[in-house]
Amino acid sequence: MAETILITGGAGFIGRYVSRALLDRGDRVIILDSLIEQVHGGKAEPDGLDPRAELIVGDVREDTVVRAALKGVDKVVHLAAEVGVGQSMYAIDRYVSVNDLGTAVLFQELIAKPVKRVVVASSMSIYGEGLYRTTDGELVEDAIRQPNGGAPWDPPDRQGRPMIPVPTPEWKRPTLASVYAITKHVQERLTLTLAPYYGMEGVALRLWNAYGPGQALSNPYTGVLAIFASRIQNGNRPIIFEDGKQRRDFVHVEDVAQAFLLALDRPQAAGQVYNIGSGVDRTVQEVADLLAAAMGRPDITPEIAGKARAGDIRHNIPDITKARTELGYEPRKDFAEGLRELAEWVAQQQAQDRVSEARRELEARGLVA
Repeated sequence: MAETILITGGAGFIGRYVSRALLDRGDRVIILDSLIEQVHGGKAEPDGLDPRAELIVGDVREDTVVRAALKGVDKVVHLAAEVGVGQSMYAIDRYVSVNDLGTAVLFQELIAKPVKRVVVASSMSIYGEGLYRTTDGELVEDAIRQPNGGAPWDPPDRQGRPMIPVPTPEWKRPTLASVYAITKHVQERLTLTLAPYYGMEGVALRLWNAYGPGQALSNPYTGVLAIFASRIQNGNRPIIFEDGKQRRDFVHVEDVAQAFLLALDRPQAAGQVYNIGSGVDRTVQEVADLLAAAMGRPDITPEIAGKARAGDIRHNIPDITKARTELGYEPRKDFAEGLRELAEWVAQQQAQDRVSEARRELEARGLVA
């Protein structure tokens, strides 16, 4: 049966893919988005937005706007958020206001107009450092490191020995290392706490590094693959903080969209949190090299900064067993194929490389050491 879905922040990268998938199966989609300049470049008509979706341009922090957007809505996908660990460490009021006040206003309006289910986009960043195992086999979920301009980059165990990163399950306690992580945790907890009190169901998806065609190439605080692609397209070397050996999981945006549809539909998802990734981890340097090759520029090797950025974590790779078992989620996009698609799309775009400008902002505030 077709439903009406409101997607806050739905004109953004992930939102456009989710809206298209919902529309393709026959749902009605309403998008509420403020079309901020950093993401949309001042365009009144967002690139790649499906014309079948109904767009409301407005701020999720405005109660009258949210009230109007909720009319006739059955379920909500809450994506509206400022995104970026580095920028969050100095644009503190902006991130807290949009992410947390925006979520509060949404739920304030949902009290009067409850829906069946709210699925919120959480983040892998709330874990801080991922789960580790010591050489003795002990699992460590509260790893802490203090990088200060050099090795050792990896967090040590209590005896000072290096530890092995292992897939992080949902039961790992949060370790909030950035303003962005704090705000995403608040979004998640507001959703899971408030929804059942007002007869709704809440679900949180903790997303890893989403990538694919359509990401904002000129936004220096967007996903790392889009940032690297912008640098390479402009003939510049991607900049990697630390030593490039930090491990991440990169999940194609089509797989992320699949996860949102499953989270909207599956009865057993109510009240749950799920890790959403590809299930395969790689070093950031390896990914930069693979992307350069896919873009036909294998000669452009990454610049290893040898410095740490405030708020960054070392290793965080997802255990997606729960999503596979309970949601039926299964990542389908091969990474090499996904990079080829991204490279082909980037070749048709014009990207303004603002990475150096963003780095200067961080360094001026003492956020790179």
